[in-house]
Parts: sequence; structure tokens; C-alpha cells
Amino acid sequence: MTTSTSTSTAATTDTTTSTATTSLSASATDPVATTARAVSRPRLGPVPVLWLALLATPLAAGANAPVLILPDMARSLGVSGSTATWLVASYAWAMAVGTPLLAGLLRRRGLRAALRVAGALLVGGTLLVAASPWLPLTLTGRAAQAAGGAGLTAVAMSLAGSARRMGVISAGFGILGASGPLLGAQLAHAVSWRLSLSVSVIAVLAIPMVSRYATTPATPAAPAAPETTPQGRFDFRGAALLTAFATALVLLPHAPAAALGSAAVAATLLALHVRRRPDGFVPAALIRKPLFLGSALLALALSGSYFTLLFSVPRLLTDRAGWDAGTAGTGQLVALLTGSALSWLLAAASTRMSRVAVRSVLVGVGAAAAVIAVFASWGPLLLIATVGGIFAATGANAVLSMHAASSAPDPQRPTAIGLFALCYQLGGAFGPAIATALVLSA
Repeated sequence: MTTSTSTSTAATTDTTTSTATTSLSASATDPVATTARAVSRPRLGPVPVLWLALLATPLAAGANAPVLILPDMARSLGVSGSTATWLVASYAWAMAVGTPLLAGLLRRRGLRAALRVAGALLVGGTLLVAASPWLPLTLTGRAAQAAGGAGLTAVAMSLAGSARRMGVISAGFGILGASGPLLGAQLAHAVSWRLSLSVSVIAVLAIPMVSRYATTPATPAAPAAPETTPQGRFDFRGAALLTAFATALVLLPHAPAAALGSAAVAATLLALHVRRRPDGFVPAALIRKPLFLGSALLALALSGSYFTLLFSVPRLLTDRAGWDAGTAGTGQLVALLTGSALSWLLAAASTRMSRVAVRSVLVGVGAAAAVIAVFASWGPLLLIATVGGIFAATGANAVLSMHAASSAPDPQRPTAIGLFALCYQLGGAFGPAIATALVLSA
């Protein structure tokens, strides 16, 4: 009986082997089968960084495009200039709250789901902005654009995998952010301000290519792919409380008393919720990590300092150095482009530096930029302060985001990236308010 079974098994194995060999031989000479295998085979290695940059960086151009065309937008919509500034505030708010929410979707549902939702928000918001004749509907479109762009940025940052690659994305952010006002003004002059507010939609061109890597296995140079299996019930309460907290912080410069009270209440409720559900939308283990907290808070400080300089230096160049508006704007643009490009050098060198050394460089340059801006009256020195400010901020975004991600286990890396990016973007909300209080209202 045993001999018969063994013989039968061997015969089956020989048949299977023969069939497989025949199939392979046939397909080797069949160009259709060969093409099918090439299409179905997943790509190997990390997503090319230029695709990640295209996915993420148009958000920065979209955020800064309205800076020089707010009067045109206000006249077209039939509102005052101060009311039109809500088109900027709504974008900043949606960027801040959209980043952790879409990063949570990335963590739970995987890369393709996050790309689909973020892309749909970006395209839908752009269509609203392009067609809406009313301010409320335009505000809704701007918020949808920002949330979609923030989701794509969270995906790109999660897939970067190294400080060098993240440096390319961060430098692109700085360059497009610096070019955004001029680009927006030129498009508005040539076509329409609505086209200026639609530049961020070009990010959808990268979605098909990045999506092809959705099932790519992790490599040593890249973090593991986000999990696609459900992780229990979605923590709606945690997501809502974090959204409320971030919203209150974004509104702090506009309505300090109400926003401060709301932020305190939301923070208290969120802390109690995290204690009850430590594995929820805001993981308790993550926010207790000194490496994550230190990275996120330092990024918040350097981002706030940079955005304060961004809005203050043109006025300082006019008041202290006697530069006209055109010369000040051109000088600041050159300084921003230079600092953004130099930040990539720090990101590339950070792999050979200790964390203490990297943070010392960031803090030293950022502090020097702030001190120079406070005391300098010579125009070139103020531009050097701008270079230092954007160098520290974009360098922090590139390097410290990788530090924050490394403090989390693979399934929580999108969450770590989302919360880190939230802190960085809050600096963008605080900076203009600080500049207004210290410089612009003087």
C-alpha cells in the first residue's frame, strides 16, 4: 500500500512538472503570454522620487498662488479683500486637518485607496473652484483641493523611505512655494485667477504611476507598504477630536480667545480619549516617544520661524533698507530658491551625521536667521536670514520627518508622518499671525 501511494505521488509530480515545463516552454515562445507576465509582474524597488515629488509639491504652489491676486479674486466674487483672505485660511485649515485624516486612511486601507480618495478630492475641488460664482462654494472647493493635496503629500512622504529622497520632496516644496505667488499672478494676468488656484491639480498626473507600485514589496531602502487589512473599528471619535483640536489651533490667529478655549477643551478630551483607546487614531505609544515628540515640536518651531520671516522680510527690506517692492520681491524669491536647494544638501548628508549633529545644524541656522532678521538693517543680510529660515524649515521637514517615522512600527508610519506634517503645517498657520503682530501692523 505504501509503495503504491508513493508511486502514484511520484507520477502526479512528474505530470505536474511536465505540464509546468510545457507551459513555460510554450509561453516563452508566445509573445502575448510574455507581455501578460510583464504587465502583471509588480515593479521592484521604491517609487522613483521624481514621481513622488510631482505627487506632493504642487500643493505648495496651490497654497501660495493667491498671495498677489487677492484683490482680483475679491472683485470677481463681489466681496471685500479681507473676506477674500478666507480663501487662503480655508486652504491652510484643510491642509492641517486633511493630512492626519488621509494618513489614517493610508494606514487602514492602503496606498490605492488613499490615492483614489485624495485624487477625487483634488479634482472635485478644482472643478468647484473653476466653476463656482459664489464665495462659500469656492471656499468648499479650496478646502477639498487642500485636503486632497495633503493626502497625496502624506502618501509621498510615507513612500520616500530615506532622508535623501525626502530632501528632494522638501526642496521641491520650497521651490514651488516660493514660485507660487509669481506663477499665480502670471496665470491670472494671462487667463484667469481661477486657473491660478487650479495649479495643484497637476499632481494627479503622478497617481497612475505611484499606484503601480501599490503592491511592491518593501526594500531595505524603503518602509514597508502600508497595511491593507482592517485594523478593527475606525476611531471616529479620535479623528473628530484631533480635527477639532487642529481647527482651533489654525483659527487661533483669527479669533484668539475663542480658539484658545476651544483648543484647551479639545486637547483635554483628546488626551482622555487616547487613555481610553491607546491604539486608536492617535496612538498613545507614538506620542509618548521622545524621538517623535522632539522631531515634531522642533519642526513646528522652525516652520513657524520661517513663515514669520516669509511675511516679515519684504516689509523689513522696504522699511530698513529702502528697497522698493519689486526689488524686495525679486530678492526674496532668489533667497527662497537658494535656501530650498541648499536644504537638499543637508538631507543628503544627514545619513552620515548623528541625530544630535543634524538637530544642532537646524537649530543653529534657524536661530541665527531669526536673530539676523531682528537686528539687521542691510538688505543682503535680511535676504541671508530668509535663506537660513527656509533652509532650516525645509531641512527639518526632510530629515526630522524620517526621524519621526523611524520611531513608529511599520503599520503606524503613515500615522507618524501625518501627525508630524500636521505640526509642520501649524507653523505655517502661526507664522503670518506672528509677522502681523510684530512687523506688519507696526
